[in-house]
Amino acid sequence: MQTQSKQSFTQRLKTLIIGSARSPHDRGIFHKLTLIAFFAWVGLGADGLSSSCYGPQEAFLALKGHTHLGIFVALASALTIFVISASYSQIIELFPAGGGGYLVASKLLSPTAGIVSGCALLIDYVLTITVSIASGTDAIFSFLPPEWSSFKLELAVVGIMILTLLNLRGVKESTIPFISIFLIFIVAHAFIIVYAIATHSMDIERVAGATIADVPKAYSEIGIVGMIFVFLRAYSMGAGTYTGIEAVSNGLPILREPKVKTAKRTMRYMAISLSFTVMGLMFAYILYKVTPEAGKTLNATLFEQVTSAWSGDSRSIFLYVILVSEAALLFAASQTGFVDGPRVLASMALDRWFPTRFTMLSDRLVTQNGILLMGGAALATMLLTRGSVQFLVILYSINVFITFLLSQLGMVRHWWSTRSSVQRWLRKLLVNSIGLILTALILALLIVFKFYEGGWITLLVTGILVGVAIIIKRNYNTTVQLLSRLDDLVHVTVSSSPSIKQKLNQEFDPKAKTAVLLVNGFNGVGLHTLFNVIRLFEGIFKNFIFVQIGAIDAGNFKGTEEIERLHAHVKSELDRYVDFTNRHGYYAEGFSSSGIDVIDEVVQIASNVLERFPHAVFFGGQLVFQKDSFLSRWLHNYTTFAAQRRLYHQGIPFVIIPVRVY
Repeated sequence: MQTQSKQSFTQRLKTLIIGSARSPHDRGIFHKLTLIAFFAWVGLGADGLSSSCYGPQEAFLALKGHTHLGIFVALASALTIFVISASYSQIIELFPAGGGGYLVASKLLSPTAGIVSGCALLIDYVLTITVSIASGTDAIFSFLPPEWSSFKLELAVVGIMILTLLNLRGVKESTIPFISIFLIFIVAHAFIIVYAIATHSMDIERVAGATIADVPKAYSEIGIVGMIFVFLRAYSMGAGTYTGIEAVSNGLPILREPKVKTAKRTMRYMAISLSFTVMGLMFAYILYKVTPEAGKTLNATLFEQVTSAWSGDSRSIFLYVILVSEAALLFAASQTGFVDGPRVLASMALDRWFPTRFTMLSDRLVTQNGILLMGGAALATMLLTRGSVQFLVILYSINVFITFLLSQLGMVRHWWSTRSSVQRWLRKLLVNSIGLILTALILALLIVFKFYEGGWITLLVTGILVGVAIIIKRNYNTTVQLLSRLDDLVHVTVSSSPSIKQKLNQEFDPKAKTAVLLVNGFNGVGLHTLFNVIRLFEGIFKNFIFVQIGAIDAGNFKGTEEIERLHAHVKSELDRYVDFTNRHGYYAEGFSSSGIDVIDEVVQIASNVLERFPHAVFFGGQLVFQKDSFLSRWLHNYTTFAAQRRLYHQGIPFVIIPVRVY
């Protein structure tokens, strides 16, 4: 009784924190969960827009005194934003089901390119969460007393934990709280940029003249090679500005229908707002001759200078509002990592590069394991780097350009190979070719300039993750090959003729001994289990019931049509078992269901089966490996053991039939 009370309390606490369970069978669930373009702009675009809080700063500081070259960096940054956005709009059109860089590289280049792209994205999304929250913490402490700065790391850790919990509730639930903050950020930054430029409009001519004069001056001091070096370094150090643009193509499944139209509209919102903010801030830095101050971001210093002539109260209120909105938006930017990271991980798990448990949905219909992994990895990264934005920015943005490069290369290859059948192929090829050249250039610059400063760590961790994925994939492939010998059973059953057909004329007795077999498709494992039950319990069981649960996961939770297709597939597989068993003289039925928790569905069906067949014994086949290792236990489904435990607690007999995988 105490256990039930404890479980009840735990369930109530979970509901309070995470929210009540949702049903995947609700026909309106996809409308409730998906985002319109504006909400998607908040949830997915915050990453890109928030990078204006540190991207322009890093680029400006990298100019090393040649600040007027910042105008060229700003123009190049805006051009890059629009080129990458245009190229990803074409990816969205070609892959309307989503998948982003991982799917593009896998389908258009090779599975190897896909795994490199996917692993690079996963590391990038972990860093997105970490650098966004660390930058948000810095922004908060920019207007707090300096002696409080010792609590930065603690606040960042708490921030990761809170956002992890928010995302466990759902995408929309984790996005809505940031809408007002997002709008305040947009309005406040648009105002401050326009105000800064307008109040210094008389200085624009001076700045233009100084820029023209600064070019020959820089040439005389450092030469043409030095100028190019300074420009390219500043351009590459601000590359964090472009991260997040790919988020829409990865997040297509969470967008409202029509998905492609919604995604392209979201992309336009992102490109326009980001380019305006980046260019505006860079021009304002130059107009106000902003210099870095200890303990403050460059934006905080700029805002103080712009509002220096305002009266006390209005200035204090505005500074508080704009800096708080920056800090809050930086926290919101981590949403991209929490939303898209688990989706990329689930796509890779469906292809067996990672454990299939990462495709599973929670009762809130989110990829809970992926969210927890992303949050845990970001937490570890935050602690290891001590929340240093300067160091995190060095680690950041390298990987996203690996994905950018592979995606653009795949698209260029696609347009060229389909040029004879695609309209306006040359225009499409040109867009992705320009994107390929730009992303290749930026990636090369990032590696050159950041490698010895710490960028090698990002590349090393990415390489290790690729290696882990290859080991996991090899293990799954080996298991499939070992199980292939059982596939002969399928061919035998299809071609076999009934041997004891006369038994079909016997009267059906629901109270006779009944064997209930848990199966997962009409395959060698299920047939092996059936044959062993018949062999080991010869003549005992008169009825055979087959139970199959269709697992609703990240792979098929894309619309009502997909779920209905899953139902139909499960029923057709059970019908094959029933037909085969009937042809051999036994009474057989199939019980099917679908849901996010296979064990819960099995327990529910078990009670229905026992009502009709009171003398039923449950059976399940379980893979047995020659060497039971951590990897085999971690990777392979132990649903049978879990079902046995649950049914045992209800006093229902359950027998496991071993299926040797060696």
